[in-house]
Amino acid sequence: MDNEPSLAAQLCAEFLGTLVLILFGCGVVAMVVLFGTGTAGEIVNGGYTNITLGWGLGVAMGIYVAGKISGAHLNPAVTVALAAFRGFSWAKVLPYIAAQMAGAFLASAIVYWNYLPQFHKVDPQLERTAGIFATFPAFPQQPMAGLFDQVLGTALLVLLILAITDEFNNPPGANLTPLMVGLVVVGIGISFGSMHGYAINPARDLGPRLFTVVAGFKNNGLTDGSGIFWVPIVGPILGGLAGAAVYDFGIRRFLR
Repeated sequence: MDNEPSLAAQLCAEFLGTLVLILFGCGVVAMVVLFGTGTAGEIVNGGYTNITLGWGLGVAMGIYVAGKISGAHLNPAVTVALAAFRGFSWAKVLPYIAAQMAGAFLASAIVYWNYLPQFHKVDPQLERTAGIFATFPAFPQQPMAGLFDQVLGTALLVLLILAITDEFNNPPGANLTPLMVGLVVVGIGISFGSMHGYAINPARDLGPRLFTVVAGFKNNGLTDGSGIFWVPIVGPILGGLAGAAVYDFGIRRFLR
């Protein structure tokens, strides 16, 4: 592509790429939570392993959708890190984040609509299933533990994205890059998934969480008094900056 796509095209790509990511991600969590046990109480639908695979595939497919047009950030932490360390225009940061949030919100609404009969069956009062859409801490009284987890997970994500895509560092073929990044997300989920649900993406968490508020979920983490919504926003932004700094000062400066 000789000319850079217009900002409108880039925002559309970010919107659609994030929508695809969340459709797969929240969709697989809905499968496991709403249909996770059989009639005899046995675990079906793969449990947590399915969740990590679903999110990884969602990331890969979202990158395939948006990569050529917008660079497929699909994550405010990535957008901010690229603005700070790769010359991405700061003027585009807020529009990109808005597009990512909108895509995540709409995808959550679609997942909810798709599974509405099962929501009515499993949680008719919407009191305990907001975790299908947003992340929650394993230790609600220790927010710093969740914050560190989010900083660590997102630092790994951004560090490895930069390592995979660095033209000085033997990158994979362009058509394999989305799969590699998806595998990074699978690895983070497998290794660091339980402390705070491995949001590692403010749009992935806040967009769906806002949907749960609009839809009337009572345990949404935003209006229920728990005050935990800020952790998967602040942690990933800090982690993304930390991961980019570690890669650039620890690896990239030796490659040029």
